[in-house]
Amino acid sequence: MRHSVFIIAEAGVNHNGSLELAKQLVDVAAKCGADAVKFQTFKAENLVTKSAQQADYQIANTGKQESQFAMLKRLELSEADHHELVGYCQQKQIEFMSTPFDLPSIQFLNSLGVKRFKIPSGEITNYPYLKMVGAYNKQIVLSTGMATLADIEAALSLLIESGTDKDKITLLHATTDYPTQMQDVNLTAMQTIAQAFKVKVGYSDHTPGIEVPTAAVALGASIIEKHFTLDKNLPGPDHKASLEPQELQAMVKAIRNIEIALGDAIKRPSANEQKNRQVARKSLVALTDIKKGDLFSEHNLTVKRPGLGISPMRWNEIIGQVAQKDYQADDLI
Repeated sequence: MRHSVFIIAEAGVNHNGSLELAKQLVDVAAKCGADAVKFQTFKAENLVTKSAQQADYQIANTGKQESQFAMLKRLELSEADHHELVGYCQQKQIEFMSTPFDLPSIQFLNSLGVKRFKIPSGEITNYPYLKMVGAYNKQIVLSTGMATLADIEAALSLLIESGTDKDKITLLHATTDYPTQMQDVNLTAMQTIAQAFKVKVGYSDHTPGIEVPTAAVALGASIIEKHFTLDKNLPGPDHKASLEPQELQAMVKAIRNIEIALGDAIKRPSANEQKNRQVARKSLVALTDIKKGDLFSEHNLTVKRPGLGISPMRWNEIIGQVAQKDYQADDLI
């Protein structure tokens, strides 16, 4: 059987700066069966210049014309909030994760004892950032939105050179657009990444709905990451491109079903199929009355259900043989 797909429920900044909302997001992720709930760790002054403008999708989703700095400052979680959330995740038996966006945040998350680092697409060309994360030799999940194969190769090489074992790194195919249009997904590029770098791969999804992450599992994704929110109508940059709780639950269920359905790749009748073989398959049957001593021919034999008699695959072997007994029409031979 395949190993279980690791599902990251991406809370991101959908807590809107509220510890209480953040805890409610943890509750939802745990209840829906996700393996981890992921936040974002940053200090706005370390992340953006005071004059950096919002992305078009952020303006559209927030309805505010303001700098990235002003928006992000409201969405910070304090160090005390982080400690509280780590403990709360332990209570709820779900892994705490967070994406760091600056060097002090990397160090802080390491001090919290996180099991793995999630590197977002925007940091794939950040040399000092990659070097610091790589030095910890922890599990790394690296998103590759906006990246070429050359970008990925450079980042992967740096992480390995800095001290991380290659088998600890999973590359996530992603499209950095919120929401992502179907024609921009290019899902089979995930397989291209796997073939090019001989690493584990996954998918970070920003499309509406749950079809694409489910399909990614069928194509070999070992990690799925998906934004979720308590309510798509809440104010903030990412709510509209996130799943609501019932949608997250449906995605987790769909992924788990696909995992089971993928099976072990050995083609054989299942245990439940075996009982249907005699019903669905056919046997050689007398087409007309046949007397002892008659020759079996295409004129007095046919093929019908059930499959309790001689297999029709022996047709050429039986044709021309002598009947050893009388048969009535419809008798199994």
